[in-house]
Amino acid sequence: MTPTTATTVRTNPPTPTPTRTAPASGALLVLGFVLLSLNSRVAFGQVGPLAPVAGWGAGTVTVLALIPPLCMGLFAPLGALARRRLGEERGLFWASVLLVGGAVVRTAGMPGLYLGTALVAAAVAVVNVLIPVFVRARFAPRRIGTMMGVYALSMGAGSAVVAALVAPVAGAWSWEAAIALAVVPAVLAAVGMAPQLRADRPAPAVGAPGVRRPVGRTALAWSLTAYFGIQTLVFYATLAWLPTILVGAGVSRTTAGTDQAVMILGLAVGGFLAPTLAAARRDQRPHILGVVAVCGLGLLGLLLAPAAGAPAWAGILGIGMGGGQALAGVLFTRRGTDQDHVAALSTMAQTGGYLISAVGPALVAVLHGGTGSWTVPLLALIGLLLVGAVLSMRAGHDGTRGAEQG
Repeated sequence: MTPTTATTVRTNPPTPTPTRTAPASGALLVLGFVLLSLNSRVAFGQVGPLAPVAGWGAGTVTVLALIPPLCMGLFAPLGALARRRLGEERGLFWASVLLVGGAVVRTAGMPGLYLGTALVAAAVAVVNVLIPVFVRARFAPRRIGTMMGVYALSMGAGSAVVAALVAPVAGAWSWEAAIALAVVPAVLAAVGMAPQLRADRPAPAVGAPGVRRPVGRTALAWSLTAYFGIQTLVFYATLAWLPTILVGAGVSRTTAGTDQAVMILGLAVGGFLAPTLAAARRDQRPHILGVVAVCGLGLLGLLLAPAAGAPAWAGILGIGMGGGQALAGVLFTRRGTDQDHVAALSTMAQTGGYLISAVGPALVAVLHGGTGSWTVPLLALIGLLLVGAVLSMRAGHDGTRGAEQG
């Protein structure tokens, strides 16, 4: 399956679809949005801190780190399908139900952990595609940056709390008990999104029909894919291996788990700041370069002084990666001409981007195994960030909309 064949773009942008209203609005809307956001990365942040405690080998960690981005890439097109068949609200609700099922399955030993992680990743793939469209449809334009920031902040905060708890819970009981912690936010997400089932179906976009062409033929879509793919590759590689890197540098397993929580808390901070600052601007290229620089600083710190400054480097890296992940949602909403275009850009960038990122944890494992140190893997991630900065420049500005919307 390729992301370039199914979705097209208008060259004459239609009149923007006005923000919809629904019976479940106001406080219930924001509450459901926050509860869903809290849950969106909880399961994936458990593996790194648990690996040293549970005694999982490099192969297990690599596979568990590979499953989320691989499945989110493969199943991202389901988000566009769910939107067409159900609308954003119902699509997000049923994705949250699947999250509950996947979180429960993950507690059933190692086979359940693998299968459940794939189910959770499929659900999150749908959420990832629908969230930018949902925010654009349900919130006023001036609130888009703030709500994308709230999404990232909540996502990071939920992951940080669970990441800090898994090692103590696993030590006191078992790793299965620690994995079960993810069931609680999954249930809250489903309950929080249930009122949105009463929302109206989306109205079709209104405007001149224009000439259509595949979104995959635009430089904009490919630049967004490169940006998202490289940022996410660094994110999942670091999420999988940071505790192991720190333990190898002499940090205790418990402290390494705490540092992982610090990094994830940094994800929340950066995830809130970047979209809040970027959404108000027409040009997001300075913000792209900013998140690349912060990520690079954190990786360089881990390379030069991994034990001495571990909490600081983890926090800096988290801020940069959180900003990089959350900025993608702003780029989708700002570059899209209407909700269909936002969904098209989001689907292609996340399909291709997650498939690119899936090689990250394995790449780090291979480089470490071949060299016996973490120097080459960390330098490789820094180099990829620099390449990504160049490839992402088109994604950061509107360009000539009339020419190609890309």
